[in-house]
Amino acid sequence: MFKRADIITLDIIGYAFGGKGIAKIPTENGDYVVFVDNTFPGQTVNARVSKKRKRYAEAKLIDVIKRSPIEVISEYQEISGGPYIYVPIKNQEKEKQSSTLEIFRRIGGVQEPIDFLDEFISSPNHFFYRNKMEYSFSCIEHDRATGEDIDGAFALGFKRRGTWWKVESLDKPSGMFDQEWETILIDVRNYLKDSGLTAWHPPQKTGFFRHIVVRKSFYQDKLLLNLVTSSEGVENFNATEFSNFLIEKLGDRLAGLQHTINDNVADRAKIENGDCTLLHGSPIIVEQLLGLEFEISMESFFQTNPKCAEKLYTKAIDYIFEEELNADDVVMDLFCGTGTIGQILASKNDKVKIIGVDIVEEAIIDARKNAERNNVKGIDFYAADVGKFLREYPNYIGKIKSIILDPPRAGIAPKTLLKVIALQAENIVYISCNPSTQARDTDTLVNSGYQLEKISLVDQFPHTGHIESIVKYKKVKN
Repeated sequence: MFKRADIITLDIIGYAFGGKGIAKIPTENGDYVVFVDNTFPGQTVNARVSKKRKRYAEAKLIDVIKRSPIEVISEYQEISGGPYIYVPIKNQEKEKQSSTLEIFRRIGGVQEPIDFLDEFISSPNHFFYRNKMEYSFSCIEHDRATGEDIDGAFALGFKRRGTWWKVESLDKPSGMFDQEWETILIDVRNYLKDSGLTAWHPPQKTGFFRHIVVRKSFYQDKLLLNLVTSSEGVENFNATEFSNFLIEKLGDRLAGLQHTINDNVADRAKIENGDCTLLHGSPIIVEQLLGLEFEISMESFFQTNPKCAEKLYTKAIDYIFEEELNADDVVMDLFCGTGTIGQILASKNDKVKIIGVDIVEEAIIDARKNAERNNVKGIDFYAADVGKFLREYPNYIGKIKSIILDPPRAGIAPKTLLKVIALQAENIVYISCNPSTQARDTDTLVNSGYQLEKISLVDQFPHTGHIESIVKYKKVKN
């Protein structure tokens, strides 16, 4: 039939969780299923087989050769990070809801997940909602009009779908990030090209320009930029002139410009991989969530869609406050990061003690700074392992009323989840950016004496296959 790495043409007839389209190939033994990333029912696509098993295969999208009948014309440039830009938002949301609930049934053992659905929360903005974007340079440019690959070019934009070495230049806004910035990006590209320094050549691992990372504050309406280069020819780069060029283009919207020299051959734009110099302005911007202010550096973790994050946090806090909270009660914010949700909780209720716990000490330092900035009382932050916390701080034993969980995409390690269960909180509110791991943990929680009460889904990332979920669990009383 086909083998791994083959390119095959498929008709997409269904949608599975995580933005995977479903295709079926008839065989003498019945239909053989192929899951294709970032595809939608009604499309005909070319895809490269990445995994083949006895009963199914997985494939990576290369090109959409026929659009779904429901798709519409978009005024924005299609990018690999927004594969559903042509699909009406209501159709996107419908498929996300049904496929996510199916995950809770199949993995979590929830017989009728629709019975627990509280709310599907749409993003307030369907376009230009992101507050961070990374653009790549490459000497190898994929020409979207002709389909040709041009070596020796100067491309600035996004990686060609399914590749790490070639870039499709962004010639007009993607509809995902700041419109003004992406409109002038072509001018930025031409300016840097005229410098005579080359774009990065990924296979050869040579060249000068590597990435531009941009962060946005919706609250301040300002941009923070980081230009990442190698040291190859850095003496010929006039950083001051480039800074002045951006000031001319962006004016007061340019909050700060950094230059990171990164000679690590891995394809990473992180500041810690190189030496960083502030060329202009400030290294931070300030964002506001639900009336509180948060300082954001280039490397800070912060919700990508802050307007929708406000809705997500509001729903999670509503779940916490559904229960009567007394002055002696403690709400524990686990995996708290920089303490966003804990501070919002504390600002809404000054009687309850809030404690934020994260094993990353740097995140806890930032959390304390933000709490001081916002003059938030009634919250303490601890850099500690969850399982060891009560041993180190026994004064909280028996006082934990509710727990908020907001783990990274990989979810909660099984041993850590058992330690969370051992805290014996009456209520758990679990926020997840990966409902498949949350569904897995639901099965563990239910078998450990908790009952699932409510599920809310939050569309933090329109035009992608990603969805966030909030689940409330309540401890069953013996």
